[in-house]
Amino acid sequence: MKKIEKPKGREYQPLDFGRVKTYPLKDRPSKVSVNALARAWRAGGSFQSFLESLPGILASKDLRGLAQAIVAAKGKGKPVILGMGAHVIKVGLSPVVIDLMERGIITALATHGAAAVHDFELSFAGFTSEEVEAALEKGEFGMAEETGRIINEAVREGIPKGWGLGRALGEKILELGPEYLDKSLFAAGARLGLPVTVHVAVGTDIFHMHPACNGASLGDATYRDFRLLASVVAELGGGGVYLNVGSAVLLPEVFLKALTVARNLGHEVKDFVTANLDFIQHYRPLQNVVKRPVAAGGKGYALTGHHEIMVPLLAAAVIEELEGLRA
Repeated sequence: MKKIEKPKGREYQPLDFGRVKTYPLKDRPSKVSVNALARAWRAGGSFQSFLESLPGILASKDLRGLAQAIVAAKGKGKPVILGMGAHVIKVGLSPVVIDLMERGIITALATHGAAAVHDFELSFAGFTSEEVEAALEKGEFGMAEETGRIINEAVREGIPKGWGLGRALGEKILELGPEYLDKSLFAAGARLGLPVTVHVAVGTDIFHMHPACNGASLGDATYRDFRLLASVVAELGGGGVYLNVGSAVLLPEVFLKALTVARNLGHEVKDFVTANLDFIQHYRPLQNVVKRPVAAGGKGYALTGHHEIMVPLLAAAVIEELEGLRA
């Protein structure tokens, strides 16, 4: 039997590090310096002191940068659009958002059908968010009579008046004057004359199952809202801000299409700011909000954290920034 010779491996010698070139540390560009370090907190300080104590690094730097961008947009008369999922309402943030609307900081609100449900129920009944598992087994999930009936009534009544779904529901809640009216984002939008749009995916919301639902009216109303949102997005260029908070798929897609049609119609929507705030950074918000829209000019932020902490924190930072300018 013929013996097979194994190929010899190449022999390596350790590199001689004696000739490595170095340079003085003082000449090296670095990303962190003592000027950016946090300051230890002292009891009794103000919220502004807290903001100033944060490190000027990564997310805390971005938080302040986003707050400054929102204040700058307000100063330029540019839109600040809040695109938000229903979770923002479910974690108790309606009063924070309404306050920003009343201050003229948030100038337009875009959301979806689930937000309409939770906003209506909070204002009408003072509570919302049912136990899905328990109700689903009996076929009773989403079958609250007043929720489905009144939202669908609002949609139908708004069509001849030329209203989209958001305006129609806001006006309906104002008309009803429920006990917790002051907790309704939709009513606040109608009262303040601010665009509130609802972008429905048919079959995703409980009021689509109600006997009072009319598909033609629903489609007409949400399409009007898409066109209305596109008109606001068309004004973002030159310093506006678009915030996506708690919507992983629907609103990032709607925003991208609204931006596309605005640019297609000749609006130069460049040099604006976008941000995604969520406790998980998903693909579509990162691509369709943070990156793609501002690739031709602008800046995108991605801030990760729970809405019930991050949204009040950003709101307070914006208000402090505004007060600092007035002082």
